[in-house]
Amino acid sequence: MISRYSRPEMARIWTLQNKYEVWREIEVLACEAQSLLGDSGITAEDAAHIRASADFSVERIAELEKTLRHDVIAFLTNMNESIGEPSKWVHYGMTSSDLGDTALCYLLTQAVDLLLEDLSRIEEICTRRARETRDMVCVGRTHGIHAEPMTFGMKFARWAFAIRRAQQRLLAAREVIAVGAISGAVGTYSSIDPFVEQYVCEKLGLTPDPLSTQIVARDRHAQLLAALATAAASAEDIALEIRALQKTETLEAEEPFTSGQKGSSAMPHKRNPIISERICGLARVVKANAQVGFDNVALWHERDISHSSAERVVLADSTIALDYLLNKLAWVLDGLVLYPQRMRANLDATRGLIYSSHILLALIDSGMSREAAYRVVQNAAMQVWEDVQNAQSGATLMQLLADDPSCPLDAAQLDEICQPEQFLMRVDAIFDRLC
Repeated sequence: MISRYSRPEMARIWTLQNKYEVWREIEVLACEAQSLLGDSGITAEDAAHIRASADFSVERIAELEKTLRHDVIAFLTNMNESIGEPSKWVHYGMTSSDLGDTALCYLLTQAVDLLLEDLSRIEEICTRRARETRDMVCVGRTHGIHAEPMTFGMKFARWAFAIRRAQQRLLAAREVIAVGAISGAVGTYSSIDPFVEQYVCEKLGLTPDPLSTQIVARDRHAQLLAALATAAASAEDIALEIRALQKTETLEAEEPFTSGQKGSSAMPHKRNPIISERICGLARVVKANAQVGFDNVALWHERDISHSSAERVVLADSTIALDYLLNKLAWVLDGLVLYPQRMRANLDATRGLIYSSHILLALIDSGMSREAAYRVVQNAAMQVWEDVQNAQSGATLMQLLADDPSCPLDAAQLDEICQPEQFLMRVDAIFDRLC
Protein backbone atom coordinates (compact mmCIF):
# COMPACT_ATOMS: atom_id res chain seq x y z
CA MET A 1 0.00 0.00 0.00
CA ILE A 2 1.31 3.46 -0.86
CA SER A 3 2.38 5.64 2.05
CA ARG A 4 -0.48 8.11 1.38
CA TYR A 5 -2.97 5.56 2.70
CA SER A 6 -0.81 3.97 5.40
CA ARG A 7 -0.82 4.70 9.11
CA PRO A 8 2.55 4.18 10.84
CA GLU A 9 1.59 1.52 13.39
CA MET A 10 -0.12 -0.75 10.87
CA ALA A 11 2.49 -0.13 8.19
CA ARG A 12 5.24 -1.11 10.63
CA ILE A 13 3.72 -4.59 11.01
CA TRP A 14 4.34 -5.26 7.33
CA THR A 15 7.91 -3.98 7.18
CA LEU A 16 10.72 -6.40 6.47
CA GLN A 17 12.26 -5.39 9.78
CA ASN A 18 9.23 -6.55 11.73
CA LYS A 19 8.81 -9.72 9.68
CA TYR A 20 12.44 -10.71 10.22
CA GLU A 21 12.15 -9.95 13.92
CA VAL A 22 9.28 -12.43 14.09
CA TRP A 23 11.24 -14.93 12.00
CA ARG A 24 14.18 -14.62 14.37
CA GLU A 25 11.94 -15.16 17.40
CA ILE A 26 10.39 -18.28 15.88
CA GLU A 27 13.79 -19.77 15.06
CA VAL A 28 15.10 -18.98 18.55
CA LEU A 29 12.02 -20.45 20.19
CA ALA A 30 12.36 -23.59 18.09
CA CYS A 31 15.97 -23.95 19.26
CA GLU A 32 14.87 -23.53 22.88
CA ALA A 33 12.21 -26.18 22.41
CA GLN A 34 14.73 -28.57 20.86
CA SER A 35 17.07 -28.05 23.82
CA LEU A 36 14.24 -28.88 26.22
CA LEU A 37 13.59 -32.13 24.35
CA GLY A 38 17.23 -33.13 24.79
CA ASP A 39 17.32 -35.57 21.89
CA SER A 40 18.76 -33.49 19.03
CA GLY A 41 22.16 -32.55 20.42
CA ILE A 42 21.40 -28.88 21.09
CA THR A 43 22.11 -27.92 24.67
CA ALA A 44 20.57 -25.25 26.88
CA GLU A 45 23.83 -23.34 26.52
CA ASP A 46 23.56 -23.50 22.73
CA ALA A 47 20.00 -22.21 22.87
CA ALA A 48 21.00 -19.41 25.22
CA HIS A 49 23.87 -18.44 22.91
CA ILE A 50 21.51 -18.39 19.92
CA ARG A 51 19.04 -16.25 21.85
CA ALA A 52 21.75 -13.75 22.80
CA SER A 53 23.59 -13.51 19.48
CA ALA A 54 21.03 -14.07 16.72
CA ASP A 55 20.84 -10.94 14.59
CA PHE A 56 20.10 -9.91 11.03
CA SER A 57 20.34 -7.04 8.58
CA VAL A 58 17.58 -6.25 6.12
CA GLU A 59 20.15 -4.95 3.68
CA ARG A 60 22.37 -8.06 4.00
CA ILE A 61 19.39 -10.37 3.48
CA ALA A 62 18.43 -8.49 0.32
CA GLU A 63 22.01 -8.79 -0.93
CA LEU A 64 22.10 -12.53 -0.27
CA GLU A 65 18.69 -13.11 -1.86
CA LYS A 66 19.92 -11.71 -5.17
CA THR A 67 22.15 -14.77 -5.44
CA LEU A 68 20.27 -17.38 -3.41
CA ARG A 69 16.83 -16.57 -4.88
CA HIS A 70 15.24 -17.72 -1.61
CA ASP A 71 14.24 -15.29 1.10
CA VAL A 72 14.20 -17.78 3.98
CA ILE A 73 17.64 -19.16 3.13
CA ALA A 74 18.96 -15.63 2.75
CA PHE A 75 17.59 -14.77 6.19
CA LEU A 76 19.03 -17.91 7.80
CA THR A 77 22.40 -17.38 6.14
CA ASN A 78 22.61 -13.84 7.44
CA MET A 79 21.42 -14.71 10.94
CA ASN A 80 23.83 -17.61 11.20
CA GLU A 81 26.69 -15.26 10.42
CA SER A 82 26.06 -13.66 13.80
CA ILE A 83 25.63 -16.92 15.71
CA GLY A 84 28.68 -18.93 14.80
CA GLU A 85 29.10 -22.68 15.41
CA PRO A 86 25.74 -23.29 17.21
CA SER A 87 23.96 -22.00 14.10
CA LYS A 88 23.83 -25.61 12.88
CA TRP A 89 20.84 -26.07 15.21
CA VAL A 90 18.91 -23.16 13.71
CA HIS A 91 16.00 -24.31 11.52
CA TYR A 92 16.74 -27.90 12.60
CA GLY A 93 14.09 -30.24 11.16
CA MET A 94 12.07 -27.32 9.83
CA THR A 95 11.03 -26.29 6.35
CA SER A 96 10.56 -22.79 4.96
CA SER A 97 6.80 -22.71 5.39
CA ASP A 98 7.12 -23.69 9.04
CA LEU A 99 8.81 -20.36 9.51
CA GLY A 100 6.95 -18.27 6.95
CA ASP A 101 3.41 -19.44 7.64
CA THR A 102 3.70 -19.32 11.42
CA ALA A 103 5.14 -15.82 11.20
CA LEU A 104 2.48 -14.68 8.74
CA CYS A 105 -0.32 -15.83 11.03
CA TYR A 106 1.33 -14.01 13.93
CA LEU A 107 1.64 -10.82 11.87
CA LEU A 108 -2.02 -11.10 10.95
CA THR A 109 -3.03 -11.29 14.61
CA GLN A 110 -1.04 -8.11 15.20
CA ALA A 111 -2.86 -6.42 12.33
CA VAL A 112 -6.29 -7.65 13.39
CA ASP A 113 -5.76 -6.36 16.93
CA LEU A 114 -5.21 -2.86 15.55
CA LEU A 115 -8.30 -3.14 13.36
CA LEU A 116 -10.39 -4.23 16.33
CA GLU A 117 -9.28 -1.08 18.12
CA ASP A 118 -10.35 0.97 15.08
CA LEU A 119 -13.77 -0.68 15.02
CA SER A 120 -14.22 -0.23 18.75
CA ARG A 121 -13.61 3.50 18.38
CA ILE A 122 -16.16 3.82 15.58
CA GLU A 123 -18.73 1.80 17.51
CA GLU A 124 -18.32 4.09 20.50
CA ILE A 125 -18.73 7.20 18.35
CA CYS A 126 -21.83 5.87 16.60
CA THR A 127 -23.42 4.77 19.87
CA ARG A 128 -22.74 8.13 21.51
CA ARG A 129 -24.04 10.14 18.58
CA ALA A 130 -27.09 7.89 18.25
CA ARG A 131 -28.06 8.82 21.79
CA GLU A 132 -27.40 12.50 21.09
CA THR A 133 -29.64 12.51 18.02
CA ARG A 134 -32.32 10.00 19.00
CA ASP A 135 -34.99 12.74 18.87
CA MET A 136 -33.67 14.59 15.79
CA VAL A 137 -36.51 14.06 13.31
CA CYS A 138 -35.69 13.56 9.64
CA VAL A 139 -37.28 11.86 6.66
CA GLY A 140 -36.52 8.23 5.90
CA ARG A 141 -35.90 7.33 2.26
CA THR A 142 -36.48 4.12 0.35
CA HIS A 143 -35.32 3.85 -3.25
CA GLY A 144 -34.04 7.39 -2.73
CA ILE A 145 -37.63 8.65 -2.37
CA HIS A 146 -39.12 10.15 0.78
CA ALA A 147 -40.88 7.42 2.76
CA GLU A 148 -41.80 8.16 6.41
CA PRO A 149 -40.39 10.21 9.30
CA MET A 150 -37.63 8.68 11.41
CA THR A 151 -34.85 10.07 13.60
CA PHE A 152 -31.28 10.72 12.64
CA GLY A 153 -30.27 8.78 15.71
CA MET A 154 -31.54 5.66 13.97
CA LYS A 155 -28.90 6.15 11.27
CA PHE A 156 -26.12 6.30 13.85
CA ALA A 157 -27.64 3.31 15.67
CA ARG A 158 -27.77 1.27 12.46
CA TRP A 159 -24.13 2.04 11.84
CA ALA A 160 -23.22 1.09 15.42
CA PHE A 161 -24.92 -2.30 15.02
CA ALA A 162 -23.13 -2.86 11.69
CA ILE A 163 -19.75 -2.10 13.27
CA ARG A 164 -20.51 -4.48 16.14
CA ARG A 165 -21.15 -7.24 13.61
CA ALA A 166 -17.88 -6.35 11.88
CA GLN A 167 -16.12 -6.73 15.23
CA GLN A 168 -17.69 -10.15 15.77
CA ARG A 169 -16.69 -11.35 12.32
CA LEU A 170 -13.15 -10.10 12.76
CA LEU A 171 -12.82 -11.72 16.18
CA ALA A 172 -13.97 -15.02 14.69
CA ALA A 173 -11.49 -14.66 11.83
CA ARG A 174 -8.71 -13.83 14.29
CA GLU A 175 -9.32 -17.09 16.11
CA VAL A 176 -9.19 -19.01 12.82
CA ILE A 177 -5.97 -17.33 11.65
CA ALA A 178 -4.12 -17.48 15.01
CA VAL A 179 -2.42 -20.77 14.27
CA GLY A 180 1.11 -21.96 13.71
CA ALA A 181 2.60 -24.92 11.87
CA ILE A 182 6.03 -26.45 12.46
CA SER A 183 5.50 -29.92 11.08
CA GLY A 184 8.13 -30.43 8.39
CA ALA A 185 8.11 -31.08 4.67
CA VAL A 186 4.57 -32.42 4.16
CA GLY A 187 3.30 -32.10 7.68
CA THR A 188 4.26 -35.52 9.04
CA TYR A 189 6.67 -34.28 11.75
CA SER A 190 9.20 -36.68 10.22
CA SER A 191 12.17 -34.55 11.29
CA ILE A 192 10.78 -32.56 14.19
CA ASP A 193 8.89 -33.36 17.35
CA PRO A 194 5.36 -31.87 17.66
CA PHE A 195 6.51 -30.46 21.00
CA VAL A 196 8.52 -27.83 19.12
CA GLU A 197 5.38 -26.63 17.35
CA GLN A 198 3.44 -26.59 20.60
CA TYR A 199 6.17 -24.67 22.41
CA VAL A 200 6.62 -22.04 19.69
CA CYS A 201 2.89 -21.49 19.23
CA GLU A 202 2.28 -21.14 22.95
CA LYS A 203 4.97 -18.48 23.25
CA LEU A 204 3.48 -16.56 20.33
CA GLY A 205 -0.13 -16.84 21.50
CA LEU A 206 -1.03 -19.14 18.62
CA THR A 207 -2.65 -22.58 18.42
CA PRO A 208 -0.96 -25.44 16.54
CA ASP A 209 -2.69 -26.21 13.27
CA PRO A 210 -4.16 -29.71 13.76
CA LEU A 211 -2.95 -30.76 10.31
CA SER A 212 -0.73 -28.66 8.12
CA THR A 213 0.54 -30.12 4.86
CA GLN A 214 3.70 -28.04 5.19
CA ILE A 215 1.50 -24.96 4.92
CA VAL A 216 -1.43 -23.60 6.87
CA ALA A 217 -4.58 -24.14 4.81
CA ARG A 218 -5.58 -20.96 2.99
CA ASP A 219 -9.27 -21.14 3.80
CA ARG A 220 -8.19 -19.48 7.05
CA HIS A 221 -6.72 -16.53 5.21
CA ALA A 222 -9.76 -16.40 2.93
CA GLN A 223 -12.04 -16.10 5.96
CA LEU A 224 -9.95 -13.24 7.27
CA LEU A 225 -9.92 -11.42 3.95
CA ALA A 226 -13.70 -11.88 3.74
CA ALA A 227 -14.11 -10.37 7.21
CA LEU A 228 -11.90 -7.44 6.21
CA ALA A 229 -13.92 -6.97 3.03
CA THR A 230 -17.22 -7.02 4.90
CA ALA A 231 -15.92 -4.46 7.39
CA ALA A 232 -14.84 -2.29 4.47
CA ALA A 233 -18.26 -2.72 2.86
CA SER A 234 -19.96 -1.55 6.06
CA ALA A 235 -17.65 1.47 6.20
CA GLU A 236 -18.47 2.18 2.56
CA ASP A 237 -22.19 1.96 3.33
CA ILE A 238 -21.82 4.62 6.02
CA ALA A 239 -19.64 6.87 3.87
CA LEU A 240 -22.00 6.57 0.91
CA GLU A 241 -24.94 7.65 3.06
CA ILE A 242 -22.99 10.68 4.24
CA ARG A 243 -22.16 11.58 0.64
CA ALA A 244 -25.83 11.34 -0.31
CA LEU A 245 -26.92 13.45 2.66
CA GLN A 246 -24.34 16.12 1.75
CA LYS A 247 -25.71 16.70 -1.75
CA THR A 248 -26.73 20.32 -2.23
CA GLU A 249 -30.36 19.36 -2.77
CA THR A 250 -30.38 17.42 0.52
CA LEU A 251 -27.70 18.90 2.81
CA GLU A 252 -28.84 17.28 6.03
CA ALA A 253 -25.31 16.29 7.04
CA GLU A 254 -21.80 17.32 6.08
CA GLU A 255 -18.41 15.86 6.79
CA PRO A 256 -16.03 18.23 8.63
CA PHE A 257 -14.55 21.04 6.54
CA THR A 258 -11.42 22.23 8.29
CA SER A 259 -10.02 25.72 8.57
CA GLY A 260 -7.99 26.60 5.50
CA GLN A 261 -9.34 23.67 3.49
CA LYS A 262 -10.12 24.25 -0.20
CA GLY A 263 -12.73 22.22 -2.03
CA SER A 264 -11.99 22.97 -5.67
CA SER A 265 -9.19 24.55 -7.66
CA ALA A 266 -11.76 26.25 -9.90
CA MET A 267 -14.85 26.83 -7.72
CA PRO A 268 -14.18 28.53 -4.37
CA HIS A 269 -17.64 27.69 -3.04
CA LYS A 270 -17.18 23.90 -3.08
CA ARG A 271 -17.25 21.81 0.13
CA ASN A 272 -16.88 18.30 -1.22
CA PRO A 273 -17.20 15.04 0.79
CA ILE A 274 -13.71 13.98 -0.22
CA ILE A 275 -12.94 11.83 2.82
CA SER A 276 -16.18 9.89 2.48
CA GLU A 277 -15.40 9.41 -1.21
CA ARG A 278 -11.90 8.21 -0.32
CA ILE A 279 -13.36 5.69 2.11
CA CYS A 280 -15.63 4.35 -0.65
CA GLY A 281 -12.72 4.11 -3.05
CA LEU A 282 -10.40 2.24 -0.69
CA ALA A 283 -13.23 -0.09 0.33
CA ARG A 284 -13.27 -1.30 -3.29
CA VAL A 285 -9.64 -2.36 -2.95
CA VAL A 286 -10.28 -4.33 0.23
CA LYS A 287 -13.37 -6.00 -1.24
CA ALA A 288 -11.58 -6.93 -4.44
CA ASN A 289 -8.66 -8.43 -2.49
CA ALA A 290 -11.02 -10.91 -0.84
CA GLN A 291 -11.36 -12.69 -4.17
CA VAL A 292 -7.62 -13.36 -4.15
CA GLY A 293 -8.07 -15.06 -0.78
CA PHE A 294 -10.71 -17.37 -2.21
CA ASP A 295 -8.52 -18.15 -5.23
CA ASN A 296 -5.61 -19.02 -2.93
CA VAL A 297 -7.50 -21.81 -1.17
CA ALA A 298 -7.10 -24.36 -3.98
CA LEU A 299 -3.46 -25.47 -4.29
CA TRP A 300 -1.77 -28.48 -5.89
CA HIS A 301 -1.59 -31.54 -3.65
CA GLU A 302 0.04 -30.76 -0.29
CA ARG A 303 1.23 -27.33 -1.40
CA ASP A 304 2.48 -25.05 -4.11
CA ILE A 305 3.44 -21.39 -3.86
CA SER A 306 0.96 -19.82 -6.27
CA HIS A 307 -0.70 -18.26 -3.23
CA SER A 308 2.48 -16.73 -1.86
CA SER A 309 3.10 -13.84 -4.24
CA ALA A 310 -0.55 -12.80 -4.29
CA GLU A 311 -1.05 -12.82 -0.53
CA ARG A 312 2.14 -10.84 0.07
CA VAL A 313 0.25 -8.02 -1.62
CA VAL A 314 -3.37 -8.45 -0.55
CA LEU A 315 -2.91 -9.28 3.14
CA ALA A 316 -0.74 -6.26 3.77
CA ASP A 317 -2.73 -3.95 1.50
CA SER A 318 -6.11 -4.98 2.91
CA THR A 319 -5.14 -4.51 6.54
CA ILE A 320 -3.32 -1.24 5.86
CA ALA A 321 -6.14 0.17 3.69
CA LEU A 322 -8.84 -0.89 6.14
CA ASP A 323 -6.94 0.59 9.08
CA TYR A 324 -6.60 3.86 7.17
CA LEU A 325 -10.21 4.11 6.02
CA LEU A 326 -11.59 3.16 9.45
CA ASN A 327 -9.51 5.91 11.02
CA LYS A 328 -10.88 8.39 8.49
CA LEU A 329 -14.40 7.15 9.06
CA ALA A 330 -14.05 7.69 12.81
CA TRP A 331 -12.93 11.26 12.13
CA VAL A 332 -15.87 11.93 9.81
CA LEU A 333 -18.46 10.44 12.17
CA ASP A 334 -17.11 12.16 15.25
CA GLY A 335 -17.20 15.56 13.53
CA LEU A 336 -20.19 15.03 11.27
CA VAL A 337 -22.09 18.32 11.02
CA LEU A 338 -25.87 17.97 11.16
CA TYR A 339 -28.51 20.43 9.96
CA PRO A 340 -31.82 19.79 11.81
CA GLN A 341 -33.58 22.76 10.21
CA ARG A 342 -32.75 21.42 6.76
CA MET A 343 -34.01 18.02 7.87
CA ARG A 344 -37.30 19.61 8.84
CA ALA A 345 -37.53 21.49 5.55
CA ASN A 346 -36.95 18.27 3.63
CA LEU A 347 -39.51 16.54 5.83
CA ASP A 348 -42.12 19.08 4.75
CA ALA A 349 -40.99 19.32 1.12
CA THR A 350 -43.53 16.83 -0.21
CA ARG A 351 -46.50 18.55 1.46
CA GLY A 352 -47.60 15.69 3.66
CA LEU A 353 -46.99 12.76 1.31
CA ILE A 354 -44.81 11.09 3.95
CA TYR A 355 -47.90 10.64 6.15
CA SER A 356 -49.82 8.58 3.59
CA SER A 357 -49.31 5.25 5.37
CA HIS A 358 -50.86 6.46 8.63
CA ILE A 359 -53.75 8.06 6.77
CA LEU A 360 -54.31 4.76 4.97
CA LEU A 361 -54.49 2.90 8.29
CA ALA A 362 -56.81 5.51 9.80
CA LEU A 363 -59.22 5.12 6.87
CA ILE A 364 -59.20 1.35 7.33
CA ASP A 365 -59.86 1.83 11.05
CA SER A 366 -62.84 4.02 10.10
CA GLY A 367 -64.44 1.11 8.28
CA MET A 368 -63.21 1.45 4.68
CA SER A 369 -61.79 -1.53 2.81
CA ARG A 370 -58.05 -1.44 2.25
CA GLU A 371 -58.53 -1.19 -1.52
CA ALA A 372 -60.93 1.74 -1.24
CA ALA A 373 -58.79 3.51 1.34
CA TYR A 374 -55.64 3.05 -0.79
CA ARG A 375 -57.41 4.48 -3.82
CA VAL A 376 -58.59 7.58 -1.93
CA VAL A 377 -55.13 8.32 -0.52
CA GLN A 378 -53.23 7.56 -3.73
CA ASN A 379 -55.49 9.76 -5.88
CA ALA A 380 -54.82 12.75 -3.64
CA ALA A 381 -51.14 11.86 -3.27
CA MET A 382 -50.56 11.75 -7.03
CA GLN A 383 -52.02 15.24 -7.39
CA VAL A 384 -49.67 16.55 -4.70
CA TRP A 385 -46.75 14.66 -6.24
CA GLU A 386 -47.35 16.28 -9.62
CA ASP A 387 -47.47 19.76 -8.06
CA VAL A 388 -44.27 19.14 -6.11
CA GLN A 389 -42.38 17.78 -9.10
CA ASN A 390 -43.46 20.70 -11.27
CA ALA A 391 -42.58 23.21 -8.53
CA GLN A 392 -46.13 24.45 -8.51
CA SER A 393 -47.95 25.82 -5.51
CA GLY A 394 -50.81 23.69 -4.32
CA ALA A 395 -52.59 22.02 -1.46
CA THR A 396 -51.09 19.57 0.96
CA LEU A 397 -52.17 15.94 1.05
CA MET A 398 -54.14 16.64 4.22
CA GLN A 399 -55.98 19.58 2.63
CA LEU A 400 -56.97 17.60 -0.44
CA LEU A 401 -58.24 14.72 1.66
CA ALA A 402 -60.16 17.03 3.99
CA ASP A 403 -61.99 18.41 0.92
CA ASP A 404 -62.61 14.93 -0.54
CA PRO A 405 -66.18 13.75 0.26
CA SER A 406 -65.03 10.11 -0.03
CA CYS A 407 -62.63 10.64 2.88
CA PRO A 408 -64.42 10.30 6.27
CA LEU A 409 -61.65 12.11 8.19
CA ASP A 410 -61.95 15.83 8.88
CA ALA A 411 -59.10 18.38 8.93
CA ALA A 412 -58.54 18.12 12.69
CA GLN A 413 -58.29 14.34 12.56
CA LEU A 414 -55.89 14.49 9.62
CA ASP A 415 -53.76 17.09 11.37
CA GLU A 416 -53.46 14.87 14.42
CA ILE A 417 -52.50 11.85 12.31
CA CYS A 418 -49.96 13.78 10.24
CA GLN A 419 -47.42 14.67 12.91
CA PRO A 420 -43.87 13.24 12.67
CA GLU A 421 -43.95 12.25 16.33
CA GLN A 422 -46.80 9.84 15.61
CA PHE A 423 -44.32 7.71 13.66
CA LEU A 424 -41.73 7.62 16.44
CA MET A 425 -43.69 6.40 19.44
CA ARG A 426 -41.95 3.00 19.51
CA VAL A 427 -38.36 3.85 18.53
CA ASP A 428 -37.31 3.60 22.18
CA ALA A 429 -37.20 -0.16 21.63
CA ILE A 430 -34.39 0.36 19.12
CA PHE A 431 -32.31 2.51 21.44
CA ASP A 432 -32.87 0.09 24.31
CA ARG A 433 -31.26 -2.61 22.13
CA LEU A 434 -28.38 -0.28 21.36
CA CYS A 435 -27.60 -0.02 25.06
